[in-house]
Amino acid sequence: MTDALEVVSRLAEVLGDRVDVSFDARRTARADKSGHAAAGLPLAVVHAETVEDVQATLRVAGATRTPVVTRGAGTGLAGAACAGEGEIALSLRRMDRILEVRADDLLAVVEPGILNADLDAALAEHGLWWAPDPASRAISTVGGNIATGAGGLLCAKYGVVRDAVLAVDVVLADGRVVRLGHRTVKGVTGLDLTSLMIGSEGTLGVIVGATLKLRRRVPGEVCTIAATFPRVRAAAAASAAVTASGVQPAIMELMDAASLAAVHAHLGLDAPPAGASQLTIQTDGVAAADDADAIARILSANGGTVAVTADPAEGEQLLTVRRSMHPAMEKLGTTLIEDVSVPRSALPAMFDEIARIEGEYGLVIPTVAHAGDGNLHPNFVFDTVADDAGVVRVPPRVWEAADALFRAALDLGGTLTGEHGVGTLKSRWLADELGDDQWEIQRRITRVFDPDGILNPGKVFLR
Repeated sequence: MTDALEVVSRLAEVLGDRVDVSFDARRTARADKSGHAAAGLPLAVVHAETVEDVQATLRVAGATRTPVVTRGAGTGLAGAACAGEGEIALSLRRMDRILEVRADDLLAVVEPGILNADLDAALAEHGLWWAPDPASRAISTVGGNIATGAGGLLCAKYGVVRDAVLAVDVVLADGRVVRLGHRTVKGVTGLDLTSLMIGSEGTLGVIVGATLKLRRRVPGEVCTIAATFPRVRAAAAASAAVTASGVQPAIMELMDAASLAAVHAHLGLDAPPAGASQLTIQTDGVAAADDADAIARILSANGGTVAVTADPAEGEQLLTVRRSMHPAMEKLGTTLIEDVSVPRSALPAMFDEIARIEGEYGLVIPTVAHAGDGNLHPNFVFDTVADDAGVVRVPPRVWEAADALFRAALDLGGTLTGEHGVGTLKSRWLADELGDDQWEIQRRITRVFDPDGILNPGKVFLR
């Protein structure tokens, strides 16, 4: 590897003041919202403004064998975008333009740095929307959503990021630009490299543009249902009953007792009854009222105390409770925010497993779930312990509990991550789910795109 000063000098020569070596910028780039931080500081942060800036960065990195970690807003929850010692942090946040909106073709072409919520606001003027709706939509970028394969609150009905991307423009490790995918709804020419890029977490290339599949705004009213249950298992069983009924809500979110109490405290709301869990459900479209009535009957039959509203302001207030989960957890201590998915019918059993693990390891694990698709977010809260370099260390007991939780999800037919990605935090468990043969095949694929191993090394696959 070339001397660090020479790498920075080469970057500055071609990129000028877009190369940031300030302490604050480098310190920010070593961490994300997961609570994880890389050891040491990156050499520099490159604030790319154009595709050419990205190409220039990767050409310098390739020539000097310097690792590159691509970042958006730094809101990831798996430690995938943390840049450490000897690495270049490549920020795409300034690449935030909407390049094209075609209402007739239901597509938009955007740069990766645009925030999800900002895109949605701009598309609303055309009567359109991009369906992926992560809880972090106000602060997360579209490029980050694509790189992690994000999901969100609406994906049970409207799909995840993988269902809403037609094409991506990618800068490869050697600086070449390739366009993967199509502008057409159908397109099966060659292998589906677009889907391969989605969720690749910066290990295959740098996404510098995306052609997005849009939807027209849903006509009709939106109804919101709030149902409280005396125990979380009852709430999970009720959500599974809704799924089994065939009624399709747009949103179905579950908060267990610990998470609900924490959010109420964070927002200054009255404390919920002890042990109470809550389902928050929305229906939309022309049948929203009828669907809401049908769901309310199912929830009541399963022991829920149910309230239904068609008032948009009340509905948004109820969803604010769910969207406030992460800041509420931050007030409790350092949080390892995890992400597993199970078949929707297995949600009650998974909450049983979480309760078992809490008892076995002496922990409280506040958990929320996208109950409409079986995606759970257990939160391991612990007192912050940092080493001499300022890197937060997760206590061994917490990792042991997380290991037990991951294996419980796999035993129930689930997966290690539904939307956060693997990043740094889950790489040690990847082969357990994939099996040795598939793990090796996937690792080899990364080498095809990145033969020198400079793209986000040490993330996803331990290389």
